[in-house]
Amino acid sequence: MSTDTKIIQDWLKKHQISEVEVLVPDMTGNARGKFIPAHQFLTMGKPKLPESILVQSVTGEYCEDHWELVEPTDADMLLEPDPSAMRLVPWAREPTAQIIHDCYTMTGEAHPLSCRNVLRKVLDLYAEDGLVPVIAPEVEFYLVARNLDPDYVLEPPSGRSGRRETSRLSYSIDAVAEFEDFVEDMYDYAEAQELAVDTLIHENGAAQMEINFVHGDAMSLADQVFSFKRTVRETAHKHGVYATFMAKPMQNDAGSALHIHQSIVRADTGENIFADAEGRHTEAFLSYIAGLQHYTPELISFYAPNVNSYRRLAPDIAAPINVNWGVGNRTTAFRVPESSPAATRVENRFPGADANPYLAIAATLASGLLGMRRGLQPSAPHQGTANDDEVEVARSLEEALRNLGNSPEVREVFGGLFLKAYAAVKRDEFEKFNRVISSWEREHLLLQV
Repeated sequence: MSTDTKIIQDWLKKHQISEVEVLVPDMTGNARGKFIPAHQFLTMGKPKLPESILVQSVTGEYCEDHWELVEPTDADMLLEPDPSAMRLVPWAREPTAQIIHDCYTMTGEAHPLSCRNVLRKVLDLYAEDGLVPVIAPEVEFYLVARNLDPDYVLEPPSGRSGRRETSRLSYSIDAVAEFEDFVEDMYDYAEAQELAVDTLIHENGAAQMEINFVHGDAMSLADQVFSFKRTVRETAHKHGVYATFMAKPMQNDAGSALHIHQSIVRADTGENIFADAEGRHTEAFLSYIAGLQHYTPELISFYAPNVNSYRRLAPDIAAPINVNWGVGNRTTAFRVPESSPAATRVENRFPGADANPYLAIAATLASGLLGMRRGLQPSAPHQGTANDDEVEVARSLEEALRNLGNSPEVREVFGGLFLKAYAAVKRDEFEKFNRVISSWEREHLLLQV
């Protein structure tokens, strides 16, 4: 029996688990998989799933290029449970475990279409250089009243006072207290899963909240964000409301982001390579920033993966529209918080809450690594409001996909097949969305053109 198998077996026995959720994050960042009774999970060998689930669109459909991306026979892939990604399912009625699995081909190779494998490849590149990324995500989301008709606009839910929020209540303690029962259950669920959630604040939008995670290992935090999204949705259902991670669910309110704080340390000493002992920014730091600036226009679709994502990336103080960086400047895409040398980091403010956490983290870390390896140089730190400058990133999903994989170094990191598959799936989503005639078009074009 392997060490990992023994760890999993002992853990399932300790928690008297009766059922196991075998989970695989798909390209959209959603959970795919199957339920298996615990006793069968321990004796059946490696689970299998069709590899085609990795390239399903957000609507659950397959793109036109589907059979060019996977085997025409719809072959299986082998799943390997990761004991570091093993958690309880606290909302389940019976003792249930959720275990994230890695995907392998039937010949035992890491599956090239797995987003978790993409992130692992980026982390391996850092390991080659004797470096380890440290990240800390910030996840924003909205609570909304139950909405059974997609033609109706979303509304904030009623809080314990019985009233809906109607004004901007950033950092309001009392506004969070309106949803105290939801917050307490969310924290209890997070604690049961050992999610490293930290600070909770009320954000700018009505019933919009933000959770900060404690900094740590990149793969672990990607897994935790993946699990946290499920947790928040389940908690909301328990309280008769919805929780949404759409990038821009409300027309007149701010969008929701997945800001990623990141620093790089030496594997042997733990020393932060972004600052020297006096707190001065190092050449490695400047090249990392330059990498973010250089590769973000090419990788923007990993930060903004849906048609709705680009409604958030508009000239507005809450989201970036260009690749400026600055110290303590929240209007820039890449913000460097004031901090001690050991805590020197950069915050990537591009990713939306709707991003696949594995791909968003992979994209930002790959950009920085390529910047350091190529010795790129950044622009001068921005002074003033960056949103007064020109738009420098795509304004639609289709435009973003045309830029994806333009450089050979990005294709090398992410793999040509993965980039082709991602673009095919997302382009299919864009084309389906583009066929929908909106109420704005009927209102302004029906009789006026």
